[in-house]
Amino acid sequence: MVTFTDMAHLKRMSKQWTAEDLPYLRGKRFIITGANTGIGYHAALKLARREAELVLACRDRKRGEAALAKLHDEAPSAHVELEVLDLASLDSVRQFAEKELARKQPLYALINNAGVMAVPKRMETADGFEMQFGTNVLGHFALTGLLLPALERGATQDDPSRVVTIASIAHKRTNLRLDDLQSKRSYSPMQAYQQSKLGDLMFSLELSRRLQAKGVPMKSIAAHPGVAATELFRGDGRSAAFKTVRTIVGHAISIVLNTDAEGALPTLFAATSPDAENGGYYGPQGYEEMRGEKVGVAKVAPQARDAAAAAKLWELCEQWTGVRFL
Repeated sequence: MVTFTDMAHLKRMSKQWTAEDLPYLRGKRFIITGANTGIGYHAALKLARREAELVLACRDRKRGEAALAKLHDEAPSAHVELEVLDLASLDSVRQFAEKELARKQPLYALINNAGVMAVPKRMETADGFEMQFGTNVLGHFALTGLLLPALERGATQDDPSRVVTIASIAHKRTNLRLDDLQSKRSYSPMQAYQQSKLGDLMFSLELSRRLQAKGVPMKSIAAHPGVAATELFRGDGRSAAFKTVRTIVGHAISIVLNTDAEGALPTLFAATSPDAENGGYYGPQGYEEMRGEKVGVAKVAPQARDAAAAAKLWELCEQWTGVRFL
């Protein structure tokens, strides 16, 4: 559903936004979760080329080091560092946040990009939560709350800091099951993923409402990549046959739909454009929002706009993570 506010915003965004519109970013610090591959890596690369200060927050140190080396090859003057962050462990989230806060540096943008998708069988995080919801929603909720002081240091009235959360068109295909967010009664790989992406979008919208209500000079913005050839399907417990099929499907997607680089454009718009609004949701403007280099306002399903459900989700996230903010 596109609202009247969305329509007005669309008119202001009549000019096609591309990576060439990225501003000069020297002195601005960005944290990107899951930045060693896919959309996260391509977003980091383009930000690095605009001289942003980057933290690649990656679960696997070896993969992170490989991405860091590749990024330095492609952007030799990049200001980039690597930190290990496992969003499936709240201890890891807290350790990462403590280390970042100890730097006492202003943070301009936190990009909540990392995620797992369609885990074949129900698995749990280190804290006992369903893997997709625990990683995609709870891990990012806790990280955002813990890093709020750094984001507040990076904010000004003229140029608010940002929390960018990556959702998905998959959010339209489900409803939030507040009585079974952990998929204990029944588990479907795709349904659990869809619910986690709906949760991410609702979190982003609720965060925007709370920031506005308290007058905090920050923006909470959501984005989605369309259908891109990412490595989200990579995960534990997958058979060799599944991985082969995933490789073939990923190649087909890269031909027919978005590449990783194209899929990163909505993220970059949300993280840097002055036209990206608090409470906004952006994605590619091609067929059914599945592809395209043009970035614009994305469609939000009615269930994602349920403010009462979002407030309840927020309350549960606080309860389960032990992180309370705003």
